[in-house]
Parts: sequence; C-alpha cells; structure tokens
Amino acid sequence: MLAIDPVAILLSVVVFLFIVNVFNSKKNKYQHLPRGPKPLPIIGNMNVINLSKPHKSFFELSKKFGPIFSVQIGQTKLVILCGYEMVKDALMNYGEEFSGRPDEPITQITAAGYGVLFSHGDNWKVMRKFTLSTLRDFGMGKKTIENKIAEECEHLIQAIRSYGGKPFDNQAIINTAVANIIVSILLDHRFEYDDPKVLKLMNLINENIRIMESPMVKLYNSYPTLIGWLPGSHRKLAKNIREMKDFVMATFVYQGKEFDVNNQRSFIDAFLAKQQEGKTESELYFHNKNLSTLMTDLFAAGMETTSTTLRWGLLLMMKYPEVQRKVQNEIENVIGSAQPLAEHRKQMPYTDAVIHEIQRFGDILPGNLPHAAIRDTTFRGYFIPKGTLVIPVLHSVLKDATCFEKPEEFYPEHFLDLQGNFKTNKAFIPFSLGKRSCAGENLAKMELFLFFTTLLQNFTFQAPPGAKLDLTPAVGFTNAPLPHEICAIPRR
Repeated sequence: MLAIDPVAILLSVVVFLFIVNVFNSKKNKYQHLPRGPKPLPIIGNMNVINLSKPHKSFFELSKKFGPIFSVQIGQTKLVILCGYEMVKDALMNYGEEFSGRPDEPITQITAAGYGVLFSHGDNWKVMRKFTLSTLRDFGMGKKTIENKIAEECEHLIQAIRSYGGKPFDNQAIINTAVANIIVSILLDHRFEYDDPKVLKLMNLINENIRIMESPMVKLYNSYPTLIGWLPGSHRKLAKNIREMKDFVMATFVYQGKEFDVNNQRSFIDAFLAKQQEGKTESELYFHNKNLSTLMTDLFAAGMETTSTTLRWGLLLMMKYPEVQRKVQNEIENVIGSAQPLAEHRKQMPYTDAVIHEIQRFGDILPGNLPHAAIRDTTFRGYFIPKGTLVIPVLHSVLKDATCFEKPEEFYPEHFLDLQGNFKTNKAFIPFSLGKRSCAGENLAKMELFLFFTTLLQNFTFQAPPGAKLDLTPAVGFTNAPLPHEICAIPRR
C-alpha cells in the first residue's frame, strides 16, 4: 500500500488554490469595486482582518481607505460600508438594490434560502409580509403582548428572588424569560425556566452564534469543496441546525394535531391556515421547509438580541451604580410600586436614555447581517456586480464620533438634552434600516423597557464580592457579555 504524505497533499492543495486565484484574477468582474487592502493569494485579506471580530478591523480600515472600501476573505469579495452617512445612503436610498442576502455555503446550511433572515427574492418578500402581519395579529405592539410581558416579568422576579441575593449566572433565566414572549406568539405556550427542551434549544442557539464568527466557517465559505470534508466548527453548525429544526418540527406536529382553522391561537396556526388555502402561493411558499426555518429564525432573533441587551443592561448597572440609582429614583417617582407599563416610558426620559445607551454601547449586532446586491448597481461611483456581498457595519454607526460625543464610553447623556429631556439621535440604528431592518423592532423595544424597569424596581444589582467587571464582549456573531455572575439585592 502506498504511503500518503500529508505534507505533499497540503502542498498540492496550496498550489491548486494559487492557480484558482490566478485564474480568477484574470476574469475579474470586481475590477471597479472600491479600493482596499491588497489581497494575498489564497487567503485574500485574512492577514489584516481579525476573523473573530471583523467589525473592529473594518472600522480601523475605514480610517485608511474611507467609508466605502473592499476586502477579500479567501476568494469572496466584500464591499464594506462604515459610518452613519454611508450606511444610511446604502440602506435607505439603495434599499432595493442591496436587499439581497448572500448565497454562501454556510447560509445553505443554516437556511437554504428559506425563512426570513437569510432568504431572498420572492420567498423573502412573502415570508416577511406574512411575518409582520401575523406578529401584529397576535399582539406585537398591542396591550395583549404587554400583558404577557408583565406576566413573564413576575415569573422572572420570582426566579431571581430564589437566589436570596447570592451570586448567580443570569444567562439561562433571562434567555428563557425573553424567549417565552416570542414563544407565546409562535406557539401560544411558555416554558418553565428549568425545562430541558428550551435550555437545550437556547444552548444550540448560543453555540451557533459563537461558531458563526469562527475562522473555519469563513474558510468554508470560500473553499467549500476543500474544507467541507474536514472536521471543524462548520460541521458542528450543520448538526446544531438540524437539531433545532427537528425540535421545531416536532413541536409543529404536536401543534398541528390540535389545529382548528376557525380558532387560530398562534403564529403556527396562521401558517397552517395558509397551507390549507389551496392557492398557488400556499404550495410555493407555505411548506414545511419554510415553516421550520421561519420558526428557527424568529425564535433565535426574538430571544438572543433582546436577552443579550438586558444582560448588558444589568452588567452596566453594576459597573455604574450611580446610573442605577438615578433610574431607580425615576421609577419611584413615576411608577412607584405599581406594575410598569409601556405608557410610562414617555414620562421617564432618563430611563429611556439609559436603555438607548445600553443598546448603543452593547453594540449587539456589530457587523449587521450581510446584504447582497440583487442586480448590477453603481453606488457612490463604484460598480458593484450582482451578488456582491455588502456589509453595512452597524458598529461603525453606533460608535460614529461625528454623531456621539463619547462613542467608546457608556454615556446616557448621548440621549438627553441640557434640560434632561430625552432626545433622539439619527445614528441610533441598532435594528438596522430599510427593507431588511428588524421585523420585531417594536416588540423588542417594549420588552426592553418593561423587563428593565421591573428588574430595577425590584432589585439593586451588584457584583459578587471581589469580582472584577469586564465590559469586553465575548467572541461571536453578536456581542454578548463575557460569562459573569451577579447579585440581585431585593428592594422590597
């Protein structure tokens, strides 16, 4: 039997990739993209980009190349947009042109063109329209969902009280509390905080968020044939996605057994009703592949970003106790011991400013979800071919020094005028802008206000004795706090 020399195999792969790179450079349809750092053969610009926190590298590169430039990850070309004015121009004035999603190998694993987050074309338009209208039908922005959030706040308060002021990690219970709001819409159900099914599902989501920013995933996107057979995080991601969709479909089958088209109680019921209409649209779009992906999209999006923002909020209140006291004073003056209501927000400018600053400072989705040009487009004098990845870097907007006085600091005064009244800021776009902005923005805003005020009404949050509070974000597709424990001291 012939011996296999791994060094020879590796050398052959490198030579092959070099030839592919040279061949591609001769047929370069990207020759009129914005300038950027010169790519190396095979790896492109991986040598100058922090693959774990690419938004940081993009922001730094914008200081050299300007607010629009291009980079190359492996063989993939990206157009990077930085700063409020550039991002606003692209997402608002060229919203249709840049409304696509990249058709990458990794998104084929996670969505395969279905659902709402990573779908495109007519499928995306139909799923987004259905999602927005159905979320509104089942309470988004209405008193009915406000009541459900208030009920969930009580469950969360009782869970935190059970720790008796002793240190605990709040990730699981806050994840579940927030997840229960979207689950109440999707399934007309709520999970107990120790339910192993929801804990497993949230662990899969949290793990996927970390994996999405791994170098192996980025290499897989550029060289799927060569990297696909290797072990690594891209395979783990695929396994997790299968498990999540299996869970969703198992829940869907159970729900379907009790489905009554004349008594629709949940988002899934509304989807099932569409399936049974017998129209051409039903067959084209309202099938189980869209259902499983859409449920996974909404559960992950509805849980992760809001719960992460709340966890940043409590961490920042521990770090800045004087801010926490001011919020609590405003709660006492406006709400007292009553249940916080969404209508209280207009009477609480300082609390409103603090929540906005938590979202800005937390920078939850720093790189934004990737966009793609749906047709050949000329933007700012540059020719951007159809299918090109376009990254509007939200980090660069929320940290834009031309819009925020102290962009690197936690400073609630960014959203207060000299008289202490709340003021808006045009660059506050944590939910993005345009056609691909977050479908659940109104729900998230209500959740953040009601959960945050209820928590600070009932507890003072402190660091465990001797603990050092680190505001460095963890590695992942979203910016989450590093693992930490908190102490919740009852106030009443």
